Amino acid sequence: MKFWLIAALFLCACRQPAPDHSITRGFYYWKSAISLSDTERNALETLQVKKLYIKFFDVVWDATARRPMPVAKIQFTDSMAAWLSTRSIVIIPTVFITNECMQSIDSSEVPGLASRVQELLTGIANHLPATLAIPEVQMDCDWTATSRRNYFAFLTSLQTLPFFQQKEISATIRLYQCKYKQKTGIPPVQKGLLMCYNMGNLKNQATRNSILEVAELEKYIGNLSEYPLPLDLALPLFDWKVLYHDRVYKGLIQGLPDSLLQQEGIARQTGNTFSMLADTTLHGYSFKKGDFIRQEDANFEEIMQATRLLRSKLVTPQITVALFHLDSLTLHKYATHELEEIFNGLH
Repeated sequence: MKFWLIAALFLCACRQPAPDHSITRGFYYWKSAISLSDTERNALETLQVKKLYIKFFDVVWDATARRPMPVAKIQFTDSMAAWLSTRSIVIIPTVFITNECMQSIDSSEVPGLASRVQELLTGIANHLPATLAIPEVQMDCDWTATSRRNYFAFLTSLQTLPFFQQKEISATIRLYQCKYKQKTGIPPVQKGLLMCYNMGNLKNQATRNSILEVAELEKYIGNLSEYPLPLDLALPLFDWKVLYHDRVYKGLIQGLPDSLLQQEGIARQTGNTFSMLADTTLHGYSFKKGDFIRQEDANFEEIMQATRLLRSKLVTPQITVALFHLDSLTLHKYATHELEEIFNGLH
């Protein structure tokens, strides 16, 4: 009798419900000029979004000059900046830095890179209304075990600079960086943002969906509760098409309407894959006979499965959930109530 009582108590303990989380709603904005459409403005207001992660610029490696170079600097119109400043939305400047940059730069030049990033951020921020709050700055880098030393030194250098005082510094965390934290290391920042997409092998023609696949996600987050930084989350809304020729990856196709894949001369393979029966041009893209296309997206049902799985693993009580990304064409693929459910799924 005593054995069965202990067993019952153990089972009850194992079936504790997932903890409630306090959710702050966010979006990414990943374009080089910020000029929101009516659809995008309405989404921010209707969904009561409180954070907007805006990519301010990229830092890439210039192989000719042998140094990091900023590219794709954001352009704010005065009217757009004024509109944002009248809403209860905070801006999170985000800087994308290529892993090649962190692998190639000499360690002695890392502090100088941090200073130049600060100067560019300061210059952009100084042209924004003072009422536009910037409580956090995010660094986005797909660092590896071989680039972690330089990248972590860069993050440490940022924290000593004036622009970053009284601001949180966060870093994006890829799923493999989370799972293999002993190898890739933990970035020296106040918090991370776990990117819950781009998890499959994009270049493998046999992959079903490299953007989001719950079975693949589950492989990476078994020990999520042990990650030593507070974690926010990013979930995908975007889509693209992946092109192969002779089973070799040839690149991504963006902006190609799904309807064009339904016409004559294109054969559906299985589910989300298609092949070209003849040379053709679609929406400005040229294809050869035999080209293979995989349509990838993040459908609502799979996103909801992912939120339920993540909710059970997360231990951070206050979470920002950021959707990638704010774009009219993307938003039209989701009903407002579906976006509400995605945000609410992490509570």
